[in-house]
Amino acid sequence: MRKTIVACISFFFVLNSAKTQQRLVDSITKELQQPMADSNRALSMMRLAVDYEMVDTAKAYNAYRDGIKFASEKKLFYHLGRIYQNQSFLFNSSLRYSDCRSSLDTAVINYQKSDHPNAKLWEANAYGDIANVLKLQNETQQSVQYQLKCISLFEQLGLPDKLAIRYCNLSSLFGDLDEYEKSVEYANKALAVSRQTMNKQNLFMSYMSLAHALTGQEKNNEAKINLDSARVYADENSNIDILVTYYLISAQVFRKINKLDSAQFYFQKCYNVSVKYNYGYGKAESLIQMGAVSILQKKYNEAERYLLPGIKQAAEIHYFNMLNDGYKYLSDVYAVTGKYKEAYEYFQKYKGVNDSAVSLESKKFVSQLEKKYESVKKDGQIKLQKVQIQRKNILNYILVGSAVTILLISLLAYRTYSQKQKLQQQRISELETEKQLTATEAVLKGEEQERARLAKDLHDGLGGMLSGIKYSFNTMKGNLIMTPENAQAFERSMDMLDSSIREMRRVAHNMMPEALVKFGLDTALKDFCNDINQSGALVVNYQSIGMENVMLDQTISITIYRIVQELINNTMKHAAAKNAIVQVSKSNGGITITVEDDGKGFNPVILQGAKGIGWSNIQSRVEYLKGRLDVQSAADKGTSVHIELNIT
Repeated sequence: MRKTIVACISFFFVLNSAKTQQRLVDSITKELQQPMADSNRALSMMRLAVDYEMVDTAKAYNAYRDGIKFASEKKLFYHLGRIYQNQSFLFNSSLRYSDCRSSLDTAVINYQKSDHPNAKLWEANAYGDIANVLKLQNETQQSVQYQLKCISLFEQLGLPDKLAIRYCNLSSLFGDLDEYEKSVEYANKALAVSRQTMNKQNLFMSYMSLAHALTGQEKNNEAKINLDSARVYADENSNIDILVTYYLISAQVFRKINKLDSAQFYFQKCYNVSVKYNYGYGKAESLIQMGAVSILQKKYNEAERYLLPGIKQAAEIHYFNMLNDGYKYLSDVYAVTGKYKEAYEYFQKYKGVNDSAVSLESKKFVSQLEKKYESVKKDGQIKLQKVQIQRKNILNYILVGSAVTILLISLLAYRTYSQKQKLQQQRISELETEKQLTATEAVLKGEEQERARLAKDLHDGLGGMLSGIKYSFNTMKGNLIMTPENAQAFERSMDMLDSSIREMRRVAHNMMPEALVKFGLDTALKDFCNDINQSGALVVNYQSIGMENVMLDQTISITIYRIVQELINNTMKHAAAKNAIVQVSKSNGGITITVEDDGKGFNPVILQGAKGIGWSNIQSRVEYLKGRLDVQSAADKGTSVHIELNIT
C-alpha cells in the first residue's frame, strides 16, 4: 500500500463564522475612511481582502487588486510583498496553482527590494509557501529545493522555532521521494531544535515526523514509541493542517503494526475534522485510506462505501496520487466480489491516470531540455567574452603570482612551526585528560565497591541480626503473660522493628540494585522506574530501544544506572513535575540517554556554577564514559537532558 502523504505546514488559518467575518469587513471599511499613514493603509487594505475571502471571493480579488495598486504607487515594497503573498492563499484555495505560484514569486521580488526589518523573514516564508504549492502539483524535487532555500534563510536569521516545522516539511518531502535516511535525518534535526526551545507544538510535530519517517524504514516499533512521545504534547485545538497530519500519521503507524481497528479510528477522526473545516485533501485521503483498511479487514461493502465518495473528492481537487490509489482499490474490491465489468472499468481508469502522469512527466522533460539548450547557448557567448578578458589579465596574474608564491613560502614556514607547538600542547592536554579520567575511574570503582560492601554488610549482617531479634521477641511473646497495655506496647515495638527491617533492605537495594547484578542494566532501569511509579511521586514512562540483549561491563552498567537515578531524583526534588520520560537506546556508535519532564524548568546557565554533589557526580560519570551532555530547559517549559555515550 502507498504511504500516507503528510501535508506540509507553513501558515495557520483562523476560521471565523460568516457573521463574524462580515463584522470584521465592516470595521476595516470604516477604518479605511479615516486618515492614516500610507504603510498602515496598505496593511488595512490587505486585511480587508483577507476578511472578504469568507464573505465574497469576488470582492476579495478586487480588494487585493486595490491594495496592490496602492502599494505599487507608493513604492511600499514590503507591504506589496505581503499583499501578493496573502493573495496566493486565495488562488491556492481555488486550485489556481499557476496564479498562486506567480503571486508568490512576485512577493519574493518585492521583499528583496525592501529594506524593512521583517522582509527577510517573510521572504523565507514565501519560499516555504512555494515549496508547498509545488508539492500539491507533484513537483516534489523542486519543492525540496525551495524548502532548502527557506531553511537556509531561517538558519541565517537564527529562528529555531521556524526551523522545526520546515525540517518536518523537508522530512515529509524526502519520504515522498523514498529517501528514508534523509527523511529520518531531517526529522531528527526538527526534534533537536524543538528540544532547544521546548516549544510543545514543535515537539509534537517533530516526534510525529520522526514516527512517519521510521515507518518508511519499516522500523515500526520505534515509530510507535515516537508516536507515544508526540501524544504527550498533543493538543486537540491545533490548526487543521497539524490535526490532519497527526491523525494520518497515527493511522499509518497502527496500520503498519497491523492494528487495523486503531488505524480506522484515526482515519475516521481525520475525515471528521476535514469535513468540519471543509479540507478537501484530508477528506479525500481519509476516505480512500479507510477503504484500503476495510479491504484488509475483508469488509468489501464497507470499502466500496468509503472509496466511491473518496474518488469523487480526489477528482474534484485534482489529487491525482490519491485518485490513482482509489481507482486501484475499487477495482480490487469489484474483482473480489465478482463484479468483473466494474473491476475492468476502474482498472482502465487507474491505467489512464498512470498514462496521464507519464505523459505529463514527458512534457516536463522536453521543457527542461529546451531550457537547458537555451542556457548552453548563452553560456557559449559568455565564455567567448571571458576568453578575451582572460588574455589581457594573464600577464598581471603572472606578476601577482610570483609575489604570492614568496608570501606563501613564508606563511607555510610559520604555519609549520605553529603546528608543532600546537601538537605539543595538544599532547600535554591529552595526558592531563587521561590522568583525570584514570583518577575518576578509580574514584567511581572505589565508590561502587564501597557501596557493594556496605549493601552486603547491611543485608547479611544487620539484616540477619534484626531478623534474629524479631524471632526472639516472637518466641518471648508466647512465653509471657502481659497486661493489655503491655501487649499493645509490645505490638507497636514489633511494627517499628518491621519498618526498620524494610527500610534497611530499601537502603541496601539502592546502594547496589540486585536486578542490575543479576539481570543487567535494562531490567534494573525498568524496575527503578516502576518503583518510582508505585511510590506515586512521579509518573515515569521508560522506553528502551535495542537494549534487550546488550551485554555491558558491570562498571559501565552501574555508572549509567547512577546517572539515570540521579537525574530522576533531581526531577522529584526540584522540578515539581507530574510526568517524565526516560529513553535509553543502543546504536552502533554507543548508548543515548534522554530524560525529559514537564516540570517548572530553570535557566541552564546556573549549572555552570553549580556546586551540588549530585550534578558533579553526573558530570564526572559522563566524562568517565567519554560522553557528551546537553541540557535544554526554560521557565514553565520543562527540562530535557540528552546524553550520548561513546561505548564500543
